[in-house]
Amino acid sequence: MSAHTIYDCASLGSVLRYSDGTARPPARFRKKLSAWESRNGTGRLVKKEPPRTRATYSSPPCFTLHEGDFGQGGTVVVSVRRTWSVESDLRFEVVERPAIGMVRVLQDIGESPELLHLARDREAAERWIANNPYSRAYLEEVSADEVGADVIEGRAVA
Repeated sequence: MSAHTIYDCASLGSVLRYSDGTARPPARFRKKLSAWESRNGTGRLVKKEPPRTRATYSSPPCFTLHEGDFGQGGTVVVSVRRTWSVESDLRFEVVERPAIGMVRVLQDIGESPELLHLARDREAAERWIANNPYSRAYLEEVSADEVGADVIEGRAVA
């Protein structure tokens, strides 16, 4: 799927795979492998941002994937996120959608919500908020109507 299709159709909390379509180089080619890894990977969709237009600047819509957290002893030191424009030449695939009944913990930042956590149910989400206080956090349950149709190459399939 194109980046534009992902922006239009994928729901927050979905796990996406992105790829440039090239084969993974052997591990002995460290620079080539590093470059390949920057254009091929997976992450959870945490934010969709609408286009921005200002007097001297405009940007297309974009979305952000959370690829992982790094740290130790329960302390996150680095959170890896990557943002792509809908104009990206990469190909995307929905690997996993949030299940019906899961609960998103969201926070409004700017013009669109950001996914802070995806919990298996409301009780787990409320526990997460109690342990991770955010001033503008709210809960949203994943509903049947947003999970009911999968998107394959830009077409909705029931």
